[in-house]
Amino acid sequence: MSSVFREAERVFGIEIKWLKATLPLNREALPEAVKLLSCSKGKIIVCGMGKSGIVARKIAATMTSTGTPSYFLHPADGIHGDAGILARGDTALVLSKSGDTAEIAALLPVLRRLDIPVVAMVTNENSLLGKFADVVLKLPALKEACPYDLAPTASTTAMMALGDALAMAMLNLAGFTPEDFAEVHPGGSLGRKLLTRVSDIMVTGDLPVLPPEAPLSKAVEVMTEHRGLCMAVDASGKLRGIFVYGDLGRLMRDRVDINRFTLDDVMIREPAVTSSTELLALAVQTMEERGITSLVALDEYSTPVGVVYLHDALVLGF
Repeated sequence: MSSVFREAERVFGIEIKWLKATLPLNREALPEAVKLLSCSKGKIIVCGMGKSGIVARKIAATMTSTGTPSYFLHPADGIHGDAGILARGDTALVLSKSGDTAEIAALLPVLRRLDIPVVAMVTNENSLLGKFADVVLKLPALKEACPYDLAPTASTTAMMALGDALAMAMLNLAGFTPEDFAEVHPGGSLGRKLLTRVSDIMVTGDLPVLPPEAPLSKAVEVMTEHRGLCMAVDASGKLRGIFVYGDLGRLMRDRVDINRFTLDDVMIREPAVTSSTELLALAVQTMEERGITSLVALDEYSTPVGVVYLHDALVLGF
């Protein structure tokens, strides 16, 4: 085993130890922190200096993307004018391993004047920040992964995990859904999958429809002109069945004379279908699971309104 891998093992071991120790310390405080943050009448302000500040910025971004408007405020900038972002009704989440960072200490009176409640992440609950906070999320008093116990390493990992736990708990309380996530991530692949509906890509207009009593030879003609699909609809326009290339292939394998049959004789009577409002990703999943290449989209009256093709979805990256 190389010395590099041994060092990585040592670091991972310490960080895992920190994570295992952090959660039990906050069995009572974590629910209180979630309640305080979730009940905020304004925005969540997340603060931290140095490496803690980098983690704080990430936590703010995670909360914002999961339904809780949050903003990162650099404490040094805060005491030089940026504290103007603060307002009554806001709630602050402040990260500081020692709890006695000078820039954060200078910001605390501003929070007090605006009656902004504070959730703190600190190792020492008797520090200035620990005593000031309404809720303290405690970090374990363990050595960092840094061999000199100087560079913030395991402590910031624990802060990150606590921040994720807060964000996910608040997400659940707010009933934040994948569709909500997509609304604030419209440019990402997940957003596209959660926002795109069958109606966005289905083929409409000249649909491949015939009455069930139509000759099978006519159905083959229609199917050939419409990407391997023919639909049987009754006089009221309701779907009664479908006929696809795979069905024709099986008939040809059995050397059946197609001129002796009608569409009604050979059609699939209960095909898989979709609706125009269904998520395209779900329609694709259905096609892949069933080994088919198209789905008929029906309205509330079981009338075909379009066809979605697997190839079209795959071109879009689904």
